[in-house]
Amino acid sequence: MRLYSLILTVSMMLFCTDSVASSQGAVRVKDLARVEGVRENALVGYGIVVGLAGSGDSSRSLATLQSVKNTLESFGLILSTDDIRSKNAAAVIVTADLPAFAQPGDKLDVHVSSIGDARSLTGGTLYMTPLKGADNKVYALAQGSLAVGGYKLEANQSMLQSNHPTVGFIPQGGTVEREIKNQFVNDDGTLSLILKQPDFVTADRIVQALSKATGFEVNAVHAGKVVVKPDQGMSVISAIATIQQARVVPEVASKVVINERTGTLVSGADIHIGGVVISHGSIQLTIDTNFYTSQPNGVFVDTNSGIRTVVTPTSELGASEENEALYQSAQGTNIAELVSSLKKLKLSTRDIISILQALKKSGALHAELVVQ
Repeated sequence: MRLYSLILTVSMMLFCTDSVASSQGAVRVKDLARVEGVRENALVGYGIVVGLAGSGDSSRSLATLQSVKNTLESFGLILSTDDIRSKNAAAVIVTADLPAFAQPGDKLDVHVSSIGDARSLTGGTLYMTPLKGADNKVYALAQGSLAVGGYKLEANQSMLQSNHPTVGFIPQGGTVEREIKNQFVNDDGTLSLILKQPDFVTADRIVQALSKATGFEVNAVHAGKVVVKPDQGMSVISAIATIQQARVVPEVASKVVINERTGTLVSGADIHIGGVVISHGSIQLTIDTNFYTSQPNGVFVDTNSGIRTVVTPTSELGASEENEALYQSAQGTNIAELVSSLKKLKLSTRDIISILQALKKSGALHAELVVQ
Protein backbone atom coordinates (compact mmCIF):
# COMPACT_ATOMS: atom_id res chain seq x y z
CA MET A 1 0.00 0.00 0.00
CA ARG A 2 2.85 2.34 0.85
CA LEU A 3 4.53 1.58 -2.51
CA TYR A 4 1.27 2.34 -4.34
CA SER A 5 1.00 5.68 -2.54
CA LEU A 6 4.58 6.54 -3.51
CA ILE A 7 3.93 5.73 -7.17
CA LEU A 8 0.73 7.80 -7.11
CA THR A 9 2.57 10.76 -5.56
CA VAL A 10 5.34 10.63 -8.18
CA SER A 11 2.74 10.42 -10.95
CA MET A 12 0.92 13.47 -9.59
CA MET A 13 4.21 15.38 -9.40
CA LEU A 14 5.01 14.55 -13.04
CA PHE A 15 1.50 15.56 -14.08
CA CYS A 16 1.80 18.86 -12.23
CA THR A 17 5.23 19.49 -13.82
CA ASP A 18 3.80 18.94 -17.30
CA SER A 19 0.82 21.16 -16.49
CA VAL A 20 3.09 23.96 -15.28
CA ALA A 21 5.25 23.65 -18.41
CA SER A 22 2.16 23.79 -20.61
CA SER A 23 0.74 26.76 -18.73
CA GLN A 24 4.00 28.66 -19.18
CA GLY A 25 3.82 28.33 -22.97
CA ALA A 26 6.11 25.32 -23.47
CA VAL A 27 5.91 23.87 -26.97
CA ARG A 28 7.41 20.82 -28.62
CA VAL A 29 10.82 20.98 -30.23
CA LYS A 30 9.06 19.64 -33.33
CA ASP A 31 7.23 22.97 -33.63
CA LEU A 32 10.38 25.05 -33.07
CA ALA A 33 12.94 23.30 -35.26
CA ARG A 34 13.25 20.94 -38.19
CA VAL A 35 15.72 18.14 -38.82
CA GLU A 36 18.35 19.22 -41.31
CA GLY A 37 18.01 17.27 -44.55
CA VAL A 38 14.26 16.71 -44.21
CA ARG A 39 12.68 19.19 -46.62
CA GLU A 40 10.41 19.68 -49.62
CA ASN A 41 11.80 20.00 -53.13
CA ALA A 42 10.35 22.24 -55.84
CA LEU A 43 9.45 20.72 -59.20
CA VAL A 44 8.72 22.56 -62.44
CA GLY A 45 7.79 21.64 -65.99
CA TYR A 46 6.58 23.06 -69.29
CA GLY A 47 3.31 21.72 -70.69
CA ILE A 48 0.30 22.28 -72.91
CA VAL A 49 -3.32 22.74 -71.83
CA VAL A 50 -5.76 21.54 -74.49
CA GLY A 51 -9.53 21.53 -74.86
CA LEU A 52 -10.05 25.28 -74.43
CA ALA A 53 -13.11 26.81 -76.08
CA GLY A 54 -11.26 29.34 -78.23
CA SER A 55 -9.70 31.06 -75.20
CA GLY A 56 -6.17 29.67 -75.69
CA ASP A 57 -3.03 31.23 -77.13
CA SER A 58 -3.28 33.06 -80.44
CA SER A 59 -1.13 32.42 -83.51
CA ARG A 60 1.29 35.08 -82.24
CA SER A 61 2.50 32.63 -79.58
CA LEU A 62 5.14 30.71 -81.53
CA ALA A 63 6.07 28.54 -78.53
CA THR A 64 2.52 27.18 -78.35
CA LEU A 65 2.42 26.43 -82.10
CA GLN A 66 5.75 24.64 -81.90
CA SER A 67 4.62 22.65 -78.85
CA VAL A 68 1.41 21.55 -80.55
CA LYS A 69 3.40 20.59 -83.66
CA ASN A 70 5.86 18.49 -81.60
CA THR A 71 3.00 16.81 -79.74
CA LEU A 72 1.24 15.82 -82.96
CA GLU A 73 4.49 14.58 -84.47
CA SER A 74 4.91 12.18 -81.53
CA PHE A 75 1.69 10.54 -82.74
CA GLY A 76 2.95 10.25 -86.31
CA LEU A 77 1.39 13.43 -87.78
CA ILE A 78 3.69 15.65 -89.85
CA LEU A 79 2.45 19.26 -89.86
CA SER A 80 3.78 22.76 -90.24
CA THR A 81 3.17 25.54 -87.75
CA ASP A 82 1.34 27.39 -90.54
CA ASP A 83 -1.25 24.60 -90.55
CA ILE A 84 -2.17 25.19 -86.91
CA ARG A 85 -4.86 27.82 -86.44
CA SER A 86 -6.67 26.54 -83.36
CA LYS A 87 -6.98 28.66 -80.20
CA ASN A 88 -7.90 25.65 -78.08
CA ALA A 89 -4.40 25.14 -76.64
CA ALA A 90 -2.23 27.19 -74.28
CA ALA A 91 1.39 26.95 -73.16
CA VAL A 92 1.71 26.70 -69.37
CA ILE A 93 4.27 26.33 -66.59
CA VAL A 94 3.48 23.50 -64.17
CA THR A 95 4.78 23.57 -60.58
CA ALA A 96 4.54 21.21 -57.62
CA ASP A 97 6.23 20.53 -54.26
CA LEU A 98 7.73 17.09 -53.66
CA PRO A 99 7.46 16.26 -49.93
CA ALA A 100 10.23 14.59 -48.02
CA PHE A 101 10.17 10.77 -48.14
CA ALA A 102 7.69 10.74 -51.06
CA GLN A 103 7.61 7.33 -52.74
CA PRO A 104 6.89 6.41 -56.38
CA GLY A 105 3.14 6.33 -56.91
CA ASP A 106 2.34 9.05 -54.36
CA LYS A 107 0.09 11.88 -55.56
CA LEU A 108 0.94 15.59 -55.65
CA ASP A 109 -1.12 18.75 -56.02
CA VAL A 110 -0.22 20.61 -59.22
CA HIS A 111 -0.43 24.32 -60.08
CA VAL A 112 -0.73 25.46 -63.71
CA SER A 113 -0.04 29.01 -64.96
CA SER A 114 -0.35 30.38 -68.49
CA ILE A 115 2.73 31.93 -70.10
CA GLY A 116 1.16 32.99 -73.42
CA ASP A 117 -1.71 35.30 -74.34
CA ALA A 118 -4.50 32.87 -73.43
CA ARG A 119 -7.61 34.56 -72.07
CA SER A 120 -8.76 31.66 -69.87
CA LEU A 121 -7.83 28.09 -68.95
CA THR A 122 -11.38 27.19 -67.94
CA GLY A 123 -12.38 23.71 -69.12
CA GLY A 124 -8.85 22.76 -70.18
CA THR A 125 -6.94 19.53 -69.65
CA LEU A 126 -3.21 19.40 -68.98
CA TYR A 127 -1.36 17.11 -71.37
CA MET A 128 1.15 14.75 -69.71
CA THR A 129 3.98 16.94 -68.43
CA PRO A 130 7.26 15.79 -66.85
CA LEU A 131 8.23 17.68 -63.70
CA LYS A 132 11.94 18.16 -63.07
CA GLY A 133 13.97 19.07 -60.02
CA ALA A 134 16.98 21.37 -59.66
CA ASP A 135 19.22 18.57 -60.96
CA ASN A 136 17.21 18.45 -64.24
CA LYS A 137 15.96 14.93 -63.49
CA VAL A 138 12.30 13.94 -63.86
CA TYR A 139 10.71 13.18 -60.48
CA ALA A 140 6.99 13.32 -61.29
CA LEU A 141 4.45 13.40 -64.11
CA ALA A 142 1.44 15.75 -64.15
CA GLN A 143 -1.81 15.36 -66.07
CA GLY A 144 -5.50 16.02 -65.56
CA SER A 145 -8.41 18.44 -65.78
CA LEU A 146 -7.91 21.94 -64.44
CA ALA A 147 -9.96 23.56 -61.71
CA VAL A 148 -10.01 27.31 -62.39
CA GLY A 149 -11.42 29.61 -59.71
CA GLY A 150 -12.22 32.46 -62.07
CA TYR A 151 -13.74 33.42 -65.40
CA LYS A 152 -13.43 36.01 -68.16
CA LEU A 153 -16.30 36.83 -70.50
CA GLU A 154 -16.13 39.19 -73.48
CA ALA A 155 -18.86 40.41 -75.83
CA ASN A 156 -19.17 43.55 -77.96
CA GLN A 157 -16.13 45.23 -76.41
CA SER A 158 -17.47 44.54 -72.90
CA MET A 159 -15.59 42.35 -70.44
CA LEU A 160 -16.48 40.66 -67.15
CA GLN A 161 -13.69 39.02 -65.16
CA SER A 162 -13.46 37.36 -61.75
CA ASN A 163 -10.19 36.31 -60.05
CA HIS A 164 -7.45 34.94 -62.34
CA PRO A 165 -8.75 32.66 -65.11
CA THR A 166 -5.23 32.02 -66.45
CA VAL A 167 -4.17 30.08 -63.33
CA GLY A 168 -5.43 26.56 -62.61
CA PHE A 169 -5.10 23.79 -60.03
CA ILE A 170 -5.16 20.01 -60.37
CA PRO A 171 -5.79 18.24 -57.03
CA GLN A 172 -3.68 15.08 -56.88
CA GLY A 173 -2.77 15.66 -60.53
CA GLY A 174 0.89 14.66 -60.19
CA THR A 175 2.37 11.19 -59.71
CA VAL A 176 5.78 10.67 -58.13
CA GLU A 177 8.09 8.63 -60.36
CA ARG A 178 11.41 8.90 -58.51
CA GLU A 179 12.36 8.97 -54.83
CA ILE A 180 14.67 11.63 -53.41
CA LYS A 181 17.15 10.29 -50.87
CA ASN A 182 16.95 12.43 -47.73
CA GLN A 183 20.31 12.46 -45.93
CA PHE A 184 19.50 13.67 -42.41
CA VAL A 185 22.19 11.82 -40.44
CA ASN A 186 25.64 13.45 -40.47
CA ASP A 187 28.79 11.46 -41.15
CA ASP A 188 29.68 11.39 -37.44
CA GLY A 189 26.22 10.02 -36.52
CA THR A 190 24.84 13.32 -35.20
CA LEU A 191 21.55 15.05 -36.02
CA SER A 192 21.23 18.76 -36.73
CA LEU A 193 18.19 20.76 -35.66
CA ILE A 194 17.52 23.98 -37.62
CA LEU A 195 15.47 26.55 -35.68
CA LYS A 196 12.58 28.04 -37.63
CA GLN A 197 13.19 31.38 -35.90
CA PRO A 198 16.87 31.64 -34.88
CA ASP A 199 17.37 32.94 -31.36
CA PHE A 200 20.26 32.46 -28.92
CA VAL A 201 18.00 32.12 -25.89
CA THR A 202 15.73 29.54 -27.56
CA ALA A 203 18.74 27.55 -28.79
CA ASP A 204 20.20 27.44 -25.28
CA ARG A 205 16.87 26.33 -23.82
CA ILE A 206 16.62 23.53 -26.40
CA VAL A 207 20.10 22.34 -25.37
CA GLN A 208 19.15 22.30 -21.69
CA ALA A 209 15.77 20.65 -22.28
CA LEU A 210 17.14 17.89 -24.51
CA SER A 211 20.04 17.20 -22.15
CA LYS A 212 17.65 16.70 -19.24
CA ALA A 213 14.89 14.87 -21.11
CA THR A 214 16.96 12.51 -23.26
CA GLY A 215 20.46 12.43 -21.84
CA PHE A 216 21.90 12.91 -25.31
CA GLU A 217 25.00 14.97 -26.02
CA VAL A 218 23.63 18.32 -27.24
CA ASN A 219 25.51 21.43 -28.39
CA ALA A 220 24.37 24.70 -29.96
CA VAL A 221 26.46 25.71 -32.98
CA HIS A 222 24.83 29.14 -33.26
CA ALA A 223 21.45 30.80 -32.79
CA GLY A 224 19.85 28.76 -35.57
CA LYS A 225 21.45 25.31 -35.26
CA VAL A 226 21.63 22.66 -32.53
CA VAL A 227 23.58 19.41 -32.96
CA VAL A 228 22.42 16.27 -31.12
CA LYS A 229 24.37 13.01 -30.76
CA PRO A 230 22.02 10.14 -29.82
CA ASP A 231 23.08 7.21 -27.67
CA GLN A 232 24.87 4.32 -29.31
CA GLY A 233 22.57 1.45 -30.25
CA MET A 234 19.45 3.65 -30.41
CA SER A 235 17.68 3.78 -33.76
CA VAL A 236 17.66 7.08 -35.61
CA ILE A 237 13.86 7.14 -35.87
CA SER A 238 13.42 6.62 -32.11
CA ALA A 239 16.01 9.31 -31.38
CA ILE A 240 14.28 11.86 -33.62
CA ALA A 241 10.87 11.02 -32.11
CA THR A 242 12.26 11.50 -28.60
CA ILE A 243 13.89 14.79 -29.54
CA GLN A 244 10.79 16.20 -31.20
CA GLN A 245 8.53 15.40 -28.21
CA ALA A 246 10.68 17.36 -25.74
CA ARG A 247 9.10 20.63 -24.60
CA VAL A 248 10.76 24.05 -24.51
CA VAL A 249 9.56 27.53 -23.62
CA PRO A 250 10.64 29.63 -26.66
CA GLU A 251 11.91 33.17 -26.36
CA VAL A 252 9.50 35.53 -28.07
CA ALA A 253 10.89 38.74 -29.54
CA SER A 254 9.04 41.94 -28.70
CA LYS A 255 7.45 43.10 -31.93
CA VAL A 256 4.60 45.37 -32.90
CA VAL A 257 3.27 44.69 -36.40
CA ILE A 258 1.13 47.37 -38.02
CA ASN A 259 -0.48 47.58 -41.44
CA GLU A 260 -1.29 51.12 -42.48
CA ARG A 261 -3.38 50.03 -45.48
CA THR A 262 -5.86 47.99 -43.43
CA GLY A 263 -5.44 49.72 -40.08
CA THR A 264 -4.41 46.46 -38.37
CA LEU A 265 -2.22 46.36 -35.25
CA VAL A 266 -0.92 43.12 -33.70
CA SER A 267 1.51 42.85 -30.78
CA GLY A 268 2.20 41.03 -27.55
CA ALA A 269 0.19 42.42 -24.65
CA ASP A 270 3.17 42.50 -22.24
CA ILE A 271 5.42 44.87 -24.23
CA HIS A 272 6.48 47.61 -21.83
CA ILE A 273 6.37 51.31 -22.55
CA GLY A 274 8.33 53.94 -20.66
CA GLY A 275 6.77 56.96 -18.98
CA VAL A 276 5.48 59.23 -21.72
CA VAL A 277 3.01 62.04 -22.37
CA ILE A 278 0.96 61.82 -25.58
CA SER A 279 -0.86 64.82 -27.06
CA HIS A 280 -2.86 64.18 -30.20
CA GLY A 281 -5.21 66.46 -32.11
CA SER A 282 -6.35 67.07 -35.66
CA ILE A 283 -7.45 70.01 -37.80
CA GLN A 284 -10.12 69.77 -40.49
CA LEU A 285 -9.90 72.28 -43.35
CA THR A 286 -12.95 72.99 -45.52
CA ILE A 287 -12.76 74.79 -48.88
CA ASP A 288 -16.02 75.77 -50.60
CA THR A 289 -15.76 77.40 -54.05
CA ASN A 290 -18.64 79.18 -55.84
CA PHE A 291 -18.56 80.47 -59.43
CA TYR A 292 -20.26 83.79 -60.28
CA THR A 293 -20.88 85.20 -63.77
CA SER A 294 -20.26 88.91 -64.45
CA GLN A 295 -22.49 90.00 -67.37
CA PRO A 296 -22.01 93.59 -68.78
CA ASN A 297 -25.06 95.80 -69.43
CA GLY A 298 -26.72 95.72 -72.81
CA VAL A 299 -28.02 92.99 -75.01
CA PHE A 300 -25.38 93.35 -77.69
CA VAL A 301 -21.77 93.38 -76.57
CA ASP A 302 -18.94 94.46 -78.84
CA THR A 303 -16.19 91.90 -78.36
CA ASN A 304 -13.67 94.12 -80.15
CA SER A 305 -13.92 96.69 -77.38
CA GLY A 306 -12.75 94.15 -74.78
CA ILE A 307 -16.11 93.97 -73.02
CA ARG A 308 -17.11 90.31 -72.40
CA THR A 309 -18.74 87.97 -69.93
CA VAL A 310 -16.40 86.85 -67.12
CA VAL A 311 -16.77 83.92 -64.69
CA THR A 312 -15.21 84.72 -61.32
CA PRO A 313 -14.61 82.01 -58.65
CA THR A 314 -15.08 82.82 -54.99
CA SER A 315 -13.69 80.51 -52.31
CA GLU A 316 -14.66 80.32 -48.64
CA LEU A 317 -12.20 78.73 -46.21
CA GLY A 318 -13.19 77.17 -42.91
CA ALA A 319 -11.11 75.40 -40.27
CA SER A 320 -12.29 73.34 -37.30
CA GLU A 321 -10.04 71.73 -34.69
CA GLU A 322 -11.17 68.63 -32.83
CA ASN A 323 -10.70 68.27 -29.11
CA GLU A 324 -7.11 67.39 -28.29
CA ALA A 325 -6.52 63.95 -26.77
CA LEU A 326 -4.08 63.92 -23.85
CA TYR A 327 -2.67 60.77 -22.26
CA GLN A 328 0.06 60.34 -19.66
CA SER A 329 1.45 56.89 -18.84
CA ALA A 330 3.29 55.73 -15.78
CA GLN A 331 6.62 53.93 -15.88
CA GLY A 332 6.15 50.23 -16.73
CA THR A 333 2.89 50.55 -18.65
CA ASN A 334 2.43 47.82 -21.25
CA ILE A 335 1.08 48.27 -24.76
CA ALA A 336 -2.26 46.62 -23.93
CA GLU A 337 -3.02 49.31 -21.33
CA LEU A 338 -1.86 52.04 -23.72
CA VAL A 339 -4.07 50.90 -26.59
CA SER A 340 -7.03 50.43 -24.25
CA SER A 341 -6.62 53.96 -22.90
CA LEU A 342 -6.27 55.46 -26.38
CA LYS A 343 -9.43 53.63 -27.48
CA LYS A 344 -11.28 55.20 -24.55
CA LEU A 345 -10.19 58.59 -25.91
CA LYS A 346 -12.04 57.61 -29.13
CA LEU A 347 -8.94 57.54 -31.30
CA SER A 348 -9.06 55.54 -34.51
CA THR A 349 -6.72 52.65 -35.27
CA ARG A 350 -4.81 54.79 -37.77
CA ASP A 351 -4.30 57.46 -35.09
CA ILE A 352 -2.97 54.80 -32.72
CA ILE A 353 -0.57 53.58 -35.41
CA SER A 354 0.76 57.13 -35.84
CA ILE A 355 1.23 57.41 -32.08
CA LEU A 356 3.14 54.12 -31.91
CA GLN A 357 5.45 55.26 -34.69
CA ALA A 358 6.15 58.45 -32.74
CA LEU A 359 6.73 56.43 -29.54
CA LYS A 360 9.29 54.28 -31.32
CA LYS A 361 11.18 57.34 -32.51
CA SER A 362 11.13 58.86 -29.02
CA GLY A 363 12.56 55.67 -27.48
CA ALA A 364 9.57 54.98 -25.21
CA LEU A 365 8.45 51.86 -27.11
CA HIS A 366 10.75 48.98 -26.17
CA ALA A 367 9.95 46.69 -29.10
CA GLU A 368 10.66 46.27 -32.77
CA LEU A 369 8.16 48.13 -34.93
CA VAL A 370 7.30 46.32 -38.17
CA VAL A 371 5.37 48.40 -40.73
CA GLN A 372 3.74 46.47 -43.58
